[in-house]
Amino acid sequence: MFHPQTPDWELRVRASFARQGLMHALNAAIEHIRPGELSITIPFNPAYGQQHGYVHGGVIASLLDSACGYAALTLMPADREVLTVEFKVNFVSPAQGSRFVATGRVIRSGRTFSVCTGEAVAINGDRRTTIAIMQATMFAMHVSQM
Repeated sequence: MFHPQTPDWELRVRASFARQGLMHALNAAIEHIRPGELSITIPFNPAYGQQHGYVHGGVIASLLDSACGYAALTLMPADREVLTVEFKVNFVSPAQGSRFVATGRVIRSGRTFSVCTGEAVAINGDRRTTIAIMQATMFAMHVSQM
């Protein structure tokens, strides 16, 4: 169980998310948030597709990256922001569904780096299919460095 370092952690995360142009372009929304964990959802849109009609892997990777980054931010002190320094994605099933959810979870939160894991699922009615998994490293950057 992780504990946030600032009392306004949730407002801070939501305000930062609202400034994400890419997430806005994808009609993304925070579905779930708690210390060390965050889920982002998007609806299906043919504009996000690749040549076979599936949602493009770049879209799914972006959702996972943001979910992991914001999961890490829930645990950061007020003078820190996060930047992704590394991630690896395994695509395990085609991204087809009416809705997609990416969940990021902090595995280890440190002063300089946080290690996160992510899972993206496609939702079709009651069926949930894992479509991708991620491992990511987030860098805790002093706000003054930005």
